[in-house]
Amino acid sequence: MNIINATLRKRQGLFTVTCDGATIGAITPQAAPVVARPGDIDANGQLLIAPLVEPHIHLDATLTAGDPEWNMSGTLFEGIERWGQRKATITHEDTKQRAHTTLRMLAEHGIQHVRTHIDVTDPTLAALKAMLEVRDEARHLVDLQIVAFPQEGIESFDNGRALMEQAIDMGADVVGGIPHFENTREQGVSSITFLMDLAERTGCLVDVHCDETDDPHSRFLEVLAEQARVRGMGSRVTASHTTAMGSYDNAYCSKLFRLLKQSGINFVSCPTESIHLQGRFDTFPKRRGVTRVAELDRAGLNVCFGQDSIKDPWYPLGNGNILRVLDAGLHICHMMGFEDLARSLDLVTDNGARALNLGERYGVEVGRPANLVVLDAESDYEAVRRQAKARVSIRGGHVLMTRVPERVVFEGC
Repeated sequence: MNIINATLRKRQGLFTVTCDGATIGAITPQAAPVVARPGDIDANGQLLIAPLVEPHIHLDATLTAGDPEWNMSGTLFEGIERWGQRKATITHEDTKQRAHTTLRMLAEHGIQHVRTHIDVTDPTLAALKAMLEVRDEARHLVDLQIVAFPQEGIESFDNGRALMEQAIDMGADVVGGIPHFENTREQGVSSITFLMDLAERTGCLVDVHCDETDDPHSRFLEVLAEQARVRGMGSRVTASHTTAMGSYDNAYCSKLFRLLKQSGINFVSCPTESIHLQGRFDTFPKRRGVTRVAELDRAGLNVCFGQDSIKDPWYPLGNGNILRVLDAGLHICHMMGFEDLARSLDLVTDNGARALNLGERYGVEVGRPANLVVLDAESDYEAVRRQAKARVSIRGGHVLMTRVPERVVFEGC
């Protein structure tokens, strides 16, 4: 299969990308547009990119908003309460059906790499068992990483440590945590030590819900970063949310950023969800409730955007389109300068792939998997401005999805 007349990010001119089975066999510069032959896909000068990446979503909770009750306060903690109610009623098939529906929504928008956090503060581990099956059943659509996520804490939840170990033994890929939700600071610190020990022992990646609060005294990020630094695990560790950083004073942040750069950890921000959940205790002025995305990026740290939720107890909206989150994030994080816009897809492609530790399994390079997406835009800037749709999605050298362009007709014009 050849994809002809393609524009590649950060390269000049048009290219033909040849799929040799399930891998990229050649990338050939074109002197001029070429005519399609049978079997070719004509990109028509539009972007051919590696698939979009969803680095942070909760598939076990998607599509449950309002069941049994709505989160009326819009706070993180009421969301946890509402999820506790819903969690008591979940079934195996219900969890699988909602996850599959959501994954198809993501794939429809050109996403092929997904990291999902699955609540393991459940003695039956019912959601995890369902998601392990979904990971295999949806392999033709996405590569799915599963985080063992202790929604109600590792130390604060009865038998929390054993459940985390059991979840990893069962096949979860990533060790999670939520230190700011533990009952005490001491428990938060010990939970990080435990989860890092578990990840180091098993070879798993790490992704911690870290300081997802407006409390400027919530400072578990420094603990996580130091653990990553001394263990040499930074590239395998992700700090998600870190919204308290938006409330830290600059003097503390100056010291913190020195540690963050030494640690080499990754960051995921979920701007649409964070700006909805945070700032709930403020009157005016209201904080934005989002981590320092632009500052992390300017400091050379790896930061990416995720959707977090789709119609669940924490966030009532969402449709699987991560470019919607990118658009909002650029606004919220004051990243609307043209240089940011011109490389904005990094935040939902390459940076996310780096957080997921995909390495040579990702990218438009010869010898890498023939997983590709044609976006209905000629540049990053136009992709975010126009909220471009995925026109063609290719997986393993085969067309996974095509979209018929909308046709708008103005009557009487």
